[in-house]
Amino acid sequence: MSKFQPFVMERMMSKFEKDVTYNLSESGVHPLLLSELLEMAPGKQNELLNIELNYPHANGIPELRRNIAHLYPGADSSQVLVTVGAIEANFIALQTLLSPGDEIVVMLPNYMQIWGIAKNHGFNMETFRLLEDRGWAPDLETLESVVTPQTRLIAVCNPDNPTGRILTETEMDAIIDCARPVGAWILADEVYRGADRISDRENPSFFGRYDKVIAVGSMSKAYGLPGLRVGWAVGPNDIIDELWARHEYLAISATMLSNHLAAWALSSDIRPRLLKRTREYIRRGYPILEEWLKAHGEQFRIRPPDAAAIAFAGYSFDINSSEFTDRLRREKSVLIVPGDHFGMDGFLRISFGLPKDYLVPALERIHEFVSETNK
Repeated sequence: MSKFQPFVMERMMSKFEKDVTYNLSESGVHPLLLSELLEMAPGKQNELLNIELNYPHANGIPELRRNIAHLYPGADSSQVLVTVGAIEANFIALQTLLSPGDEIVVMLPNYMQIWGIAKNHGFNMETFRLLEDRGWAPDLETLESVVTPQTRLIAVCNPDNPTGRILTETEMDAIIDCARPVGAWILADEVYRGADRISDRENPSFFGRYDKVIAVGSMSKAYGLPGLRVGWAVGPNDIIDELWARHEYLAISATMLSNHLAAWALSSDIRPRLLKRTREYIRRGYPILEEWLKAHGEQFRIRPPDAAAIAFAGYSFDINSSEFTDRLRREKSVLIVPGDHFGMDGFLRISFGLPKDYLVPALERIHEFVSETNK
């Protein structure tokens, strides 16, 4: 058996998230019911019942690809590939653009899929960090120093998981300025785009700012529809075709029903309503979490997230983050994500985009655990 780096966060979640009383490990808002989505699309229920359960277009049905293209200035549907979640889009993008021994630069902390793929596929990896003492701004000086003529790809997450930090346009341009001279690709995981906590203005995409960008999105986070398992990649036509060829090995297609439901969700009538719902969950939930954190005095610290339904809170008590979350799960039946899973012990990632009657008792159980642990 070959040496393998497990995706430790997803391993933990897939093993335990369905067995706890309170799951605060997810990074999206409380998901919709199918009935709620269909209520936003009058007349679609009969259409849904009459869909033939055949294979859809392998690259995504035309209506869905058109609606995705509208999210990216200058894109058209031929530049879109529909995938089984953003996780497939990330995987096949790296598989297409890199070979063992190629150099990749990864922003950290980050959703650690790309970091793990780099480990498992023999890529030469450099990193640059978001810095807590700068409000999670990127360390552009380090990025500039680690990018070389051998760098093939720079991977970013914007808005970021786990910090919720949105890159400024100046920072985005600085990252592009590092990539352009060496001809490096930018793989931009933008699954939280639109899930803003403060602004109603959607943060810009990397797509269209540079000709060697693959932008990745998903129905999971900003839209509250993770169960559709629909993601996408948007990029130059020739590269999208190469991703499509690898998609056929891996998945062939997302499901017919998911294609149609996602197309309706991203229509001009429904998409704004889904984003409004997501932002309402985020804006109702964060003050509850913030008040809870402040009630613990100096035990916790937080830089409020710009977007996403997760907070990356540092703590001061003397316990390893993985031990903390494992004991919390076993003793209080609450699941959160340890900072260890992002290579940053001393932090916890906590979800807050949830109904109040679910979030508050979950936080009460974490409070009980903190109090008992620090006696």
